[in-house]
Amino acid sequence: MVRIRGRIGDWPVDLTLELDAGDWAQLAQHMALAPASAPAPAAAPAADAGDALWQTALQLVRDAGQVEGPRLMSQLAALAGGEAAGKRLLVRLRHCAQIRMETGADAPIYHWVAE
Repeated sequence: MVRIRGRIGDWPVDLTLELDAGDWAQLAQHMALAPASAPAPAAAPAADAGDALWQTALQLVRDAGQVEGPRLMSQLAALAGGEAAGKRLLVRLRHCAQIRMETGADAPIYHWVAE
């Protein structure tokens, strides 16, 4: 599930999209990744399927603005094709400079802070 909140002019927008595992996989296959505005770190590996998956994981948080940990975990698991791969992405997000994690009342909340 993806929740999109924001404004279009003076109109508030609160949209929830429900996607199953197949939808996430199809979305990941069709994602056209734009080059990052900042240069990649020198130690970054060559772009491969893992890098595309990582960019898609970042895009999930970027698009949401903020997302609760359990919801993000289910999205990452569906995207990556399993719980273990989803957990690896979640841990990587937790340590990413573009993401701020705060402790919520019931679950951690991941915030997009870059840009």
